[in-house]
Amino acid sequence: MTSNQVRGLPAEPAEEQAVVQYLHRNADFFEQHPQLLARMRLQHPRNGSTVSLIERQVEVLREKIQAQDTKLEEFVRVARANNVLAEKIHRFTRRLLRTAGTGPAIAEIEASLREDFDTFHAVLVLPATNAPVEQDPNCRFLRRVSADDAGYRSFDTLFAACKPRCGQIRDSQRDFLFGTESPNIGSVAMIPLGGQPAVGLLALGSVDRDRFHPGMSTEFLARMGELITDALARG
Repeated sequence: MTSNQVRGLPAEPAEEQAVVQYLHRNADFFEQHPQLLARMRLQHPRNGSTVSLIERQVEVLREKIQAQDTKLEEFVRVARANNVLAEKIHRFTRRLLRTAGTGPAIAEIEASLREDFDTFHAVLVLPATNAPVEQDPNCRFLRRVSADDAGYRSFDTLFAACKPRCGQIRDSQRDFLFGTESPNIGSVAMIPLGGQPAVGLLALGSVDRDRFHPGMSTEFLARMGELITDALARG
């Protein structure tokens, strides 16, 4: 009685493992026995027919090449998208550099978000302790609130993390940011401005629930936040 039988296991798996180990140790086995290689037949994974080992190897290589092509296409797509974003950030930077004062900077930020980034639901929240800003009372982009405002303080964890966050937010937070537009907002990107304490918050909303999602990269959002923080500090 073999040790496999003593353990209640069939002998076949052990024999198969021995064959696998042998072929690993003797990679040139089929080169020394080409007649055996030609006679081996395998079941095709899709149509159930039998093919030679060589044909199966060709199929496996073809599948690997196809998978690599798919990955390459994805890399190219991501690279092109990043290039487009980099160009938009460059234009955004130039617009801010041409401004003098907080008011004009805020106007350029709003215009750039709308014209360059196709973001039509954006809110810049600044605590009232910041320097006063001349603004259109009908402007929905700029929100002035008390630094102790409960709605503003609901983002304390975001301010503590000092990095952008994307995805869904609480109904109360969405209402605080977007007011009457809140029911139409499907996803949000939140960008804390400055370090600790934060000097404000930029929120970008979209009707598309998938536009801003937790898995997306926030590198460009962080750069935008730094540029806005610097522009506001110059005022």
